[in-house]
Amino acid sequence: MKTLLVATDESLLLVRRWADEWQSEVKEVRGPRCLAADPHDPGRFYCGTEADGLWRSADAGRTWEPAGDGIEQRQITAVAVNGHEIERGLGVVYAGTEPSRMYRSTDGGDTWALLPGLNELPSAGDWAFPPRPWTHHVRWIEPHATQAGPLFVAIEAGALVRTLDGGQTWRDRVPGGPYDTHTLSTHPATPDVIRSAAGDGYFESHDGGDTWQRPRQGLNHGYLVGIITVPADPESVLVSGSTSPRTAYDPQLADSYIYRKVGEGPWQSVRAGLPEPRGMTVNIFAAHPDEARTLYSANNHGLFRSADSGETWERVAVAWPDALRQQRVHALVVAEVV
Repeated sequence: MKTLLVATDESLLLVRRWADEWQSEVKEVRGPRCLAADPHDPGRFYCGTEADGLWRSADAGRTWEPAGDGIEQRQITAVAVNGHEIERGLGVVYAGTEPSRMYRSTDGGDTWALLPGLNELPSAGDWAFPPRPWTHHVRWIEPHATQAGPLFVAIEAGALVRTLDGGQTWRDRVPGGPYDTHTLSTHPATPDVIRSAAGDGYFESHDGGDTWQRPRQGLNHGYLVGIITVPADPESVLVSGSTSPRTAYDPQLADSYIYRKVGEGPWQSVRAGLPEPRGMTVNIFAAHPDEARTLYSANNHGLFRSADSGETWERVAVAWPDALRQQRVHALVVAEVV
């Protein structure tokens, strides 16, 4: 059964597909901000919140409970499961917070260990989140596409850093790399390729993050938020973006776009099947490897699906509460639940 979770400003929406019918249900999780699914236990989800800590579900999102002890901060800003690190039959979970801290759990979220050294990096003194410059947070965690130890961690704002050993030691940002990464994308067929959608534009690395390029031909918007690589084609990538944070996130001012690029070709705007850019908050993407050319996207107008690697889209026929039209989408995750 296809199961999706959508995190908006105030609501966590559970969407399920029964045969050919989609159903949705709002869950009682306050202020959801980030989501992750465990590929080794498809019914296990994690949800970080704005001020209520980390929550988890072991029954495909039907019920939720607070995760276990060990995370001091209540603001959970990023969560990811590394499917290549397996403990007790579950993927190892990483959680990031505001202020910027990284935690690791090897028991499905029962207990958590603080990962040392992140805030000792030379660039740490420069980290600052513009709306609240006295603080900063972990915006995104991207485990390596094929290995257990390495992962990238994006700090908003100031650095994209990495670890090769599960967070025991850290490597700082590199010259020419993204400063304000919002989301990252990798693909198991090309594990050394890292793609970043950032407030300072699009970046890609072909050597595991040592050096970065910025192919921009056809990309007319520089504030990027969402990114996804097509499961069936590691050369096909989509990004979502706008001109500024206000036009990306505020439904009253929204004006956002999706672009698609294949290989060395230029970026091309994608419009078919989507709402008009004006009034549409920036899209957040998700995919599942068992649907190789299918992508999902969510914005304030609803949930959308593409069956042709992102060239065209159609609205998913699911109830979308009116209140969600006035909220931005923070996160989207898709799983296949038995």
